[in-house]
Amino acid sequence: MATIAELIATELNVKTAQITSAINLLDDGATVPFIARYRKEVTQGLDDNHLRHIDQRLSYLRELEDRRKVIVTSITQQDKLTPALEKELQTADNKTRLEDLYLPFKPKRRTKGQIAIESGLEPLANNLYNNWALTPEVEAKTFINNDASFSDEKLVLEGAIYILIERFAQDANLLQKLRKHLLKQAHLTSVVAKGKQQEGAKYRDYFEHSELLKNVPSHRALAMLRGRNEKILQLSINVDPNQEDSQYSSAEQIICEHYNLRLTGQAGAEFITKVVRWAWKIKLSLSLETELLGNLREQAENGAIKVFATNLSDLLMAAPAGAKTTLGLDPGMRTGCKVAIVDATGKLLQTATIFPHAPQNHWEKSVRTLVSLCQQHKVELLAIGNGTGSRESDKLAAEVIQALEANKPQKVMVSEAGASVYSASEFAAKEFPDLDVSIRGAVSIARRLQDPLAELVKIDPKAIGVGQYQHDVSQSQLSKTLDNVIEDCVNNVGVDLNSASAALLTRVSGLNKTMADNVVAYRDEHGRFDDRKELKKVARLGPKAFEQAAGFLRISGGKNPLDNSGVHPESYPVIEKIIAHLNSKISDLIGNSEQLSKINIADLNDINIGELTLKDIISELEKPGRDPRPVFKAAQFKEGVNTINDLTVGMVLEGVISNVANFGAFVDLGVHQDGLVHISSLTDKFVSDPREIVKAGDIVKVKVMEVDAARKRISLSMRLDETVTTKQEQNQQTNKPQPRSQNTTPKMAKPNPQRNTKPPAKKSENAAMGNAFADAFAKFKK
Repeated sequence: MATIAELIATELNVKTAQITSAINLLDDGATVPFIARYRKEVTQGLDDNHLRHIDQRLSYLRELEDRRKVIVTSITQQDKLTPALEKELQTADNKTRLEDLYLPFKPKRRTKGQIAIESGLEPLANNLYNNWALTPEVEAKTFINNDASFSDEKLVLEGAIYILIERFAQDANLLQKLRKHLLKQAHLTSVVAKGKQQEGAKYRDYFEHSELLKNVPSHRALAMLRGRNEKILQLSINVDPNQEDSQYSSAEQIICEHYNLRLTGQAGAEFITKVVRWAWKIKLSLSLETELLGNLREQAENGAIKVFATNLSDLLMAAPAGAKTTLGLDPGMRTGCKVAIVDATGKLLQTATIFPHAPQNHWEKSVRTLVSLCQQHKVELLAIGNGTGSRESDKLAAEVIQALEANKPQKVMVSEAGASVYSASEFAAKEFPDLDVSIRGAVSIARRLQDPLAELVKIDPKAIGVGQYQHDVSQSQLSKTLDNVIEDCVNNVGVDLNSASAALLTRVSGLNKTMADNVVAYRDEHGRFDDRKELKKVARLGPKAFEQAAGFLRISGGKNPLDNSGVHPESYPVIEKIIAHLNSKISDLIGNSEQLSKINIADLNDINIGELTLKDIISELEKPGRDPRPVFKAAQFKEGVNTINDLTVGMVLEGVISNVANFGAFVDLGVHQDGLVHISSLTDKFVSDPREIVKAGDIVKVKVMEVDAARKRISLSMRLDETVTTKQEQNQQTNKPQPRSQNTTPKMAKPNPQRNTKPPAKKSENAAMGNAFADAFAKFKK
């Protein structure tokens, strides 16, 4: 039997020794960012993706081992553990197989089959199964038992059937064959519940839908499952979707083949035929359907969580505008626009409320107020929230910039998703106890332009609005995954120890909320940190926490220039030896590529350091504290295009990717409703994943293909040469008569063909399915 380390090594195609080392480090309390960054020699270069997989699989496989021990103990206590069964139990590599093997021995409620066995019918069932020459009705007479409710031949034979049905249903190898068969060819079918057509109009794409189960993408699976939960749709698994009429279903044929049942004209054949059909229809098909739909949900949830995690990572790693004095403008109409100015470090300087829009319409006064504030504080950036009134406020900002004679700031539209959540949060109340909740939102908007990562970590990631059916997935798994994403992003960038908030420090490797609060309290009491060693004086921050955190914390202008780099303090002695070897000093090495290129590990035999670590040290010394995030740039929304009604088909616009889903990408055009670029309109070449082309935060040019203002839907294309399909053409295609089945049972729609060819170059008919999901995202933009 393979060990856990061997199993994971095979999955990742790496050495078992690498996995063993990683497991030991994780068990010792090391974090994934720390291992990936500072223990490359130990793991022989495993990256954070490898380590996240190891962490996840380690938990699953250890649970599997614990369950295996419980099952073996239970069967042993029943005195039913054979060498062959023990071997199968020990080699079971997943929970499903393990539970299949345990089925015959698992304590269960009293079933019809058990009642029949207790009434003495098992010999009859065995005789009829093994000898088809027997006449069932004749044999049943001797087993009539009035006291046990088996008062005639029919009831006796039914009891024998249930004994065999339950025997079939507990056959682990048969279950494995049927499961494999269904996963290969079964279809998921969806029909509308009777009388639910109007109530469930948003699910009309699934009123008569069928597709290969194994090919159902996560967004469609979750949509259908949600429709079922709302009692709009009825879902089922169809093992033979293209089979109109047959003596046996393919599943029943597999049962016969498994038990070598050749149903001839013998007297007992009809009885066995009934057993097979009942076993499939009333037992196996129902249990496997429940299992497969459960697996479909789990896989779809994992897919949706992965989409959310990727989008969140892209947003957190978006380019920071930098340490510049910024004016945050949270647009509003009746209640006015909230204004907050923060300095280069994010410290709040001044607030105001202006009323440039209806009903007050104090436009000129608002311009004068903003001009005065910009001049007073030498504002370099204007951050405008993209909510209601944003385009009107963008015009206001343009006039302010025009009115300024010098030091003109740059205006940028900023996503305000989650800003209201921050405003009402405990963290915001603690930071700004005397500030109105609405003003706090303007502060957040200003800061997230300066540094998206530092500000967004203060908000529950589920409130940022980049998820796909996020409320339909496991909330515990979603939270854990998103926490991992935030941890990876924060530690990848690094954190300024002297300016970071407690929320940001909490995400640093090795630190928790208590330690982060203590760091801030120490900083407030003693002033700035001058070197990393001072961290050891912080309450509750012990040697292990220091080891895990120190390398990710930066100190600019401190006693040791290495403290402003990603070099871990444990490597400082190594650098001192390198400096001595080169007869140089640290100030001459930092940023000096020519001097650093002279370092040769072969010449450093007396220094105990690995090649991977040395390369990382040299890289950090070349560009200490480098930021892995891209250079900042902002999209320029088209003047005069402020609402969905201003859009016209064929218009080419610049926008920002706000969200990426499996079926395409959503684009913020500055009209308060994101448009959808279907996956087939992202590029002229075939792509299976939109993230191959775009990611959240990218600035793109798109062509407007269709506008439906009533339904708030905008279809876009990044293939700027794509020809627009007119509404009339679309209606003609939609209204083509469809052939109807003559069968009494409604025939399912044919499976949707999989996207495995190059998309058509000059036709736009691809947004219908994707737009059905746009509504799921729209609410998060508010």
